[in-house]
Amino acid sequence: MARPKSDLSPKIVDAARRRFLRDGVEGASLRGIAQDAGTNIGMVYYYFKTKDDLFSAVVEDVYEGLLDELVRMLSASDVAPEQRLLRIFERAAAFDQRELEVARLIVRETLVSSERLARVAGRFQRGHVPLMLDVMLQGAQQGRFDPQLHPAVLLVATATLAMFPQMLHHVVSAAGLPFAPLLPSRPDVAQALGQVLLFGIGGPALERAK
Repeated sequence: MARPKSDLSPKIVDAARRRFLRDGVEGASLRGIAQDAGTNIGMVYYYFKTKDDLFSAVVEDVYEGLLDELVRMLSASDVAPEQRLLRIFERAAAFDQRELEVARLIVRETLVSSERLARVAGRFQRGHVPLMLDVMLQGAQQGRFDPQLHPAVLLVATATLAMFPQMLHHVVSAAGLPFAPLLPSRPDVAQALGQVLLFGIGGPALERAK
């Protein structure tokens, strides 16, 4: 029987995101999450049978809305494949605090838990990954991307360059490290790394050195 919707479930998910980010999924206390959400642990179990179910809900809370945007960006057949990829870089630069927190949480938890890795990978395979692979194949067929590069390699390169620098920029800026003011803005980082993806870092200087 499906659980009825209420305003309590989002409060539990929000509390879990904050606790998971601070303590990790394994270290987070469900009683603490319940207390933060203004309820009891029985209600947490009512909506989420396991911590991993709650972790998936935290991911979905952000990913569902983001996926709608990615679908529009990646499905725009009137836009060149490379421009569609650059839109991903621009969107990553516009991540808000909650989106950045969940992105960091996903990276950390999938590195330490095969169960969470499988959950996230499965969700992404039902989401933006097929769309991105389709863009890669279109680009190769149109001669815009190197056909010798496997689409999976292009996918990993795009995701890595678009996401990790933005997360690192956020962490460094939030920590107030001495070199933080020297960093380019997040949109400038996105634009530069998009160029790195499409054209590499060698450029004309490398050609002249041959």
